[in-house]
Amino acid sequence: MDRFDLVIIGGGINGAGIAQCASAAGYSVLLLEKGEIAEQTSANSSKLIHGGLRYLESGQLSLVRKSLSERRSLLKLAPNLVKPIPFYIPIYENSQRSQWTIRAGLSAYALLSELDPLGQFKSLPAVQWPNIKGLKLQGLEAVFQYWDAQTDDKALTKAVVRSAVALGAKVLQGAECDALVHRPDNCEVSYLYQDERCKVTASCVVNATGPWVNKLIGCVTPPMAKEEIELIQGSHLLLDIPSPDGILYLESCFDERVVFVMPWEGKTLLGTTETTLASLDEKPQPTREEIYYLLGIYRRYFPESGDIEALEVKIYDTFCGVRVLPKQAGQAFERSRELWLQSRESHPRFLTLYGGKLTTFRSTAKEVTHWLHERLGERVEIADVDRLPLY
Repeated sequence: MDRFDLVIIGGGINGAGIAQCASAAGYSVLLLEKGEIAEQTSANSSKLIHGGLRYLESGQLSLVRKSLSERRSLLKLAPNLVKPIPFYIPIYENSQRSQWTIRAGLSAYALLSELDPLGQFKSLPAVQWPNIKGLKLQGLEAVFQYWDAQTDDKALTKAVVRSAVALGAKVLQGAECDALVHRPDNCEVSYLYQDERCKVTASCVVNATGPWVNKLIGCVTPPMAKEEIELIQGSHLLLDIPSPDGILYLESCFDERVVFVMPWEGKTLLGTTETTLASLDEKPQPTREEIYYLLGIYRRYFPESGDIEALEVKIYDTFCGVRVLPKQAGQAFERSRELWLQSRESHPRFLTLYGGKLTTFRSTAKEVTHWLHERLGERVEIADVDRLPLY
């Protein structure tokens, strides 16, 4: 039976990042993905590498600082995959957030970016407002412009996996783990691959299955407790409308959330929503309510685009990502986006990732590799992930 230092289950961006980081640190790694690499959540995000300006409202300063640091690193390591893009925030006379509130938030954002040139922002003079094609000018009081970055999430994840493989990691697609036995000195991982039952021994196992984290925990022997979570669907609409020159950061006219209007593949991408899912028995699809929610916001800011029915005809494609949040009272929008790692005393060789963000996958990978180091000791480092370019 083959033996590995680490078996990672889940081939999204977090699993990919852990495989790269642990391999670079000298550990033997096997990554199992039941479908294709980056097929699920990591191909259905809002395509942003960003600090999370809106997280300042809920006081998540450490997450914003970490995200901005990772943005800076990814712009350097993956310049062909992660590119700066201007964001525009229009402020109207009836906006929930005043221009002074936004200015204060952008000032804090710039400060947390630690003098990064991308941390600069400005207020556009009124003469430039019409340059944002179609944007409603009536009642407009200010427009702020700042910077973040955009990426092809699936391509980025695959680039990280290629880097992990180059460092020695073994990656299997179409390999579904259906049983895991946790023992004092190792874990036995069973999976189906090419219609065959396979088993490997692992010193440690990481559960990076995203929305399926608790399903995998249900396959563990002896049984272990699960965290209470909620699955939150984020839907996106790709409209067959010429793309904007930058990204519009818009306040919802229905609640306190914000949505983005983004360029994507020459068209206009709207996202995202936050809808609680009862299960993942079927492939997530945008609900009628989500479609009308996004189109209603778009029409509010771009009134010349036509009525809802006219906009609905222009829907070229849709996709949904599913995020994991702790089960708590209140709106999903208000809850922390911080990753949390769970390794129980009863199962010290098994680590579960709950949550996590595309932007901070490298930070997550380093935390997990540190956890691995504490359990297995140090290995001879192969490479420094902070210097490895991603193509």
